[in-house]
Order: sequence, then structure tokens, then C-alpha cells
Amino acid sequence: MNRLSTFLVTAAAATIAFAGTALAEISVTEPWARASAGMANAGAAFMMIHNSAAEDDTLVAATADVSKKVELHTHTMDNGVMKMREVEGGIPVPAHGMQALKPGSYHVMFMGLNAPLQEGSTFPVTLTFKSGQELTVDVQVKGVAHMPAGGMMNMDHEPKTMMKH
Repeated sequence: MNRLSTFLVTAAAATIAFAGTALAEISVTEPWARASAGMANAGAAFMMIHNSAAEDDTLVAATADVSKKVELHTHTMDNGVMKMREVEGGIPVPAHGMQALKPGSYHVMFMGLNAPLQEGSTFPVTLTFKSGQELTVDVQVKGVAHMPAGGMMNMDHEPKTMMKH
């Protein structure tokens, strides 16, 4: 191989390597879940998703071995009743911004827990984004009484409000 060929191969490899790292513009901070209460069959994970890219992205899926089923959920108010619903099309993460997954809003839902979520334990969750990036984060299980900064963050607490799943 001559010097020009060597240079072109090296430049192509560097370009491919750089393009691969361009996807790594999503990061996650503060991933946590609340410990299971009693014999609860479901749980949820919360976190901050940061997008440093110049383009919007979308969290389209999550996987974890702690439950039979994992879905992306949000809360909606329907005739005075708070309901949890699967998010159609994923959770948006704005360019140069962040999206909070928090109690009373977007969250990763675990249905059919294989075992209770124990305070002090951690478990991995893999997040998949529309951009193609996959990111595995370790979710820390906090006590049942754990409340993030800001309390329930926009959750309606009217006495007549009921939550349905």
C-alpha cells in the first residue's frame, strides 16, 4: 500500500469512528426507581434525559430484566381521573435540551415484576432512541418515601382524583 492509500484508509476509518460517536449525544442523569410497596406487581423508573445534539430525538423503547413487560408511560387526566397510559410514538427529547421522566409525568413502566424492587439495589435499563443510540443506565432503587426535588412535580392531588392503570 502506498502512502496515499494508507492516508485514505486512515482518514476513512477516522471519519467512520467520528460518525459513530456523533450518535452519543444523549446522556442520562439521576436514574432511580421507588422500592416496591408490599406485593406490588408494577414499578417505574425516573430520570433526566439530556440531548446535546442539534436535532430533536425521541426515546422509543426501554428494556430491562426486572419485569415481564417494559413500556414508556405518561399520566393523563380523563374526567377528573388520573390514568397511566403507554406513550404512542415515544417520549420527545428536544435538541440542546432535556426531558424529565418523573412521578406524575413520563416514566419507564415495569409490569409483571419478577421480584420486588428492593431499596438500595440497582438494575440496568437499556434505552433506545429514534437516532439509533442505545444507552444502558443503572437504576438505583430508593425508599418508598423517596420524593425527588420538587415533590410529585405537577401531579394533581385533588381529593377526588383516582389513579387507574
